[in-house]
Amino acid sequence: MKLSVKKESKLLEYLYENLDMPKKRIKQYLTHGSIFVNNNKITQYNYKILPGMNIIIDTANKNTKELPFDIIFEDDHIIVVNKPSGLLTIATNKEKEKTLYHIVREYLVRKNKNARVFIVHRLDKDTSGIVILAKDEKTKNKLQEDWNKTVKLREYTAIIHGTLDKNEGKIIQRLKETKTGLVYSTKSEEGKEAITNYKVIKETTKYSMVSIKIETGRKNQIRVAFNTIKHPIVGDKKYNEKDKENRLYLHANRLKIYYPEIKKDILFETAIPNEFKKIMNKGD
Repeated sequence: MKLSVKKESKLLEYLYENLDMPKKRIKQYLTHGSIFVNNNKITQYNYKILPGMNIIIDTANKNTKELPFDIIFEDDHIIVVNKPSGLLTIATNKEKEKTLYHIVREYLVRKNKNARVFIVHRLDKDTSGIVILAKDEKTKNKLQEDWNKTVKLREYTAIIHGTLDKNEGKIIQRLKETKTGLVYSTKSEEGKEAITNYKVIKETTKYSMVSIKIETGRKNQIRVAFNTIKHPIVGDKKYNEKDKENRLYLHANRLKIYYPEIKKDILFETAIPNEFKKIMNKGD
């Protein structure tokens, strides 16, 4: 994980302000020697940083005995974690190791050398929140067999630019994807239907915090929905290139699934990240 310093500050304070990560976890990284400033290992909390410096957090450092993000739930068959913004769920051609999958696998292998892990579903790199991974292939297959029926609730929180005309509503679109991976809304029947429900939680003169429930799980569905109605999600440089914020303000905070192992529904929840509250306070 890499950050470019934008203002003078102290290291711990700056990381806490700019990462979706508990202060306790950041301190663990510092203690274990997993944080580098301009390629120098730094362990001091109050180390002075200046604009232009680069900070690297080695999330795969074997010295860390815990995950660098919260475990929401874990049993013999699944592990549910709170993925930070900026972390890939699985590997790409460009990045093989600094992924959620790799970090969770390393964590489990440290506890059991024969441990295995399987991705059940994924979030965009820039979206934070709940991700479920399976510890065996049978569980993965059961959960994925009909994912849309397995999932009973998918709820997100987002900060969008501006204020909406209605406090709640439904955005129905048909989505297609370009060869370069950009998703867009189309009237063509070839597009896949995407249904996004929203409700405003809080407004300022600049931003709105909205609760979102999706009925379909299309790629970039929420990001495209709000960009289409001219209220893009704050920090979404993919669909709003002019945005200057350092993260995407979209967080998967509630996920309910039918869990075959216990033969009943189970709800996973996370708190809304601190950055969301901070930016709303700036918006007045």
